[in-house]
Amino acid sequence: MHHEGDVLIDMNVKPQRMKLRWLSAAVFLSVYASSAWAFGIDDVAKQAKALAGKSFEAPKSNLPSQLRDLKYADYQQIQFNHDKAYWHKLKTPFRIEFYHQGMYFENAVQLNEVTANSVHEIKYSPDYFTFGNVPHDPETVKNLGFAGFKVLYTLNAKDKKDEIASFLGASYFRVIGAGQVYGLSARGLAIDTALPSGEEFPRFKSFWIERPKPQDKHLVIYALLDSPRAAGAYRFLLTPGKDSVVDVQSKVYLRDKVGKLGIAPLTSMYLFGANQPSKVPNFRQELHDSSGLSIHAGNGEWIWRPLNNPRHLGISTFSVENPRGFGLLQRGRDFSQYQDLDDRYDLRPSGWIEPKGDWGKGRIELVEIPTADETNDNIVAFWTPDSLPEPGKVMNFDYRLHFTRDENLLHSADTAWVKSSLRSTGDVKQSNLVRQPDGTIAFIVDFTGTGMSKLPENTPVAPQVSIGNNGELVENSVRYNPVTKGWRLVVRFRVKDVKQPTELRAALVNGDKTLTETWSYQLPANE
Repeated sequence: MHHEGDVLIDMNVKPQRMKLRWLSAAVFLSVYASSAWAFGIDDVAKQAKALAGKSFEAPKSNLPSQLRDLKYADYQQIQFNHDKAYWHKLKTPFRIEFYHQGMYFENAVQLNEVTANSVHEIKYSPDYFTFGNVPHDPETVKNLGFAGFKVLYTLNAKDKKDEIASFLGASYFRVIGAGQVYGLSARGLAIDTALPSGEEFPRFKSFWIERPKPQDKHLVIYALLDSPRAAGAYRFLLTPGKDSVVDVQSKVYLRDKVGKLGIAPLTSMYLFGANQPSKVPNFRQELHDSSGLSIHAGNGEWIWRPLNNPRHLGISTFSVENPRGFGLLQRGRDFSQYQDLDDRYDLRPSGWIEPKGDWGKGRIELVEIPTADETNDNIVAFWTPDSLPEPGKVMNFDYRLHFTRDENLLHSADTAWVKSSLRSTGDVKQSNLVRQPDGTIAFIVDFTGTGMSKLPENTPVAPQVSIGNNGELVENSVRYNPVTKGWRLVVRFRVKDVKQPTELRAALVNGDKTLTETWSYQLPANE
């Protein structure tokens, strides 16, 4: 007898019979290979479609009051025991750590590990955690679960695993690249954001995490989304690096009609900044996770919309068919803009969505919510389709999500972008050289870019500025900026009704050629 792989061969068999045995072995191997076990997004989609076909069952929390009523500082005392990181005994490049139920993370999520030939649940145990000074009943804690998980990977230094991703709460997740700190969040899905009926927050109820091979540079995560009016299946391919990237594949099924479906939502924070300075003295000139919304429309136009912290809820819409990209960006990486040693807003990533395939007709929506401090995420951006299928029909939305600090690389070299939008009191320089306020509002917008920096400073650059019905344009002038090797636009205008927002748009041209992205701004009401 002789073994050839998994096939048993009798060396004493005659050639004809040997041939038959080889054929039988080949058929056996072919059948075996074709039936090899695999887990994929279609397995999750079957569950999502089944969920969408029946009534929503709200999750029931088993969290005792002593853990539900925790304050943030107390919840932070419940720490994962790093020595028990999942896969820490295996030669995999990634590690997994877990979040404990507590505070407003009331509901447990199911976590599963996917291997080459099986799926098994990752069982909860309180031994994964240290509870600090948090009072808890050991018997009750035994029956609890995980609120979410975080991903660790060697990114910034060879001898240390860095936290690079976090999946915690509803369908929220955060990802960072090398040298970045957590800032804005992504979400699986948004429903009825900013509608009077109230927002619905879908949640990831189950995750399946593929055990990575030793040489893998990426991690695959599947998630099952559930909500009163929707269910969905997601596949996340997480590739960490200088700019970490997440390739998202999603299949969404509606249970019932929704007012507004938000695809690829991003959530961020804007308190104050150059275009809306703090009303009280603050050594930090800017305080935000993102400074603006960037859009690359299907027709090739680039749009930049600086963010606001309005006194009233603000909603801005941009009709975009088959968007090429959009995101909430943190433009400005100079520490002096922020001066914050604790929160390092200069290191927070931009989030850029790059759709795969055609998404059809729809609009990108920006929601700005008033906030008094930096602890509230008050900015939401997403794409919403103009039409939705009947409940039960699948919607496929695939995209790549970039987390980057190199915002200028998102643009083509021949399109200049807005480096800064500076708000000022409008004034006029008198004959005695004293500046006299004239009751206008001014914005100083600096455009810069690789292509623009190569233009001679005497290039005839002209502004194209428009203002909505609530404003009167007083000045729109442009001049060369030798410091940025770009051009500076000055816009002065008067507001007609301070109780209404005022819309402005501007771009720079050279003859019939547009040199820049479109600066699109909404001055909030009651400013």
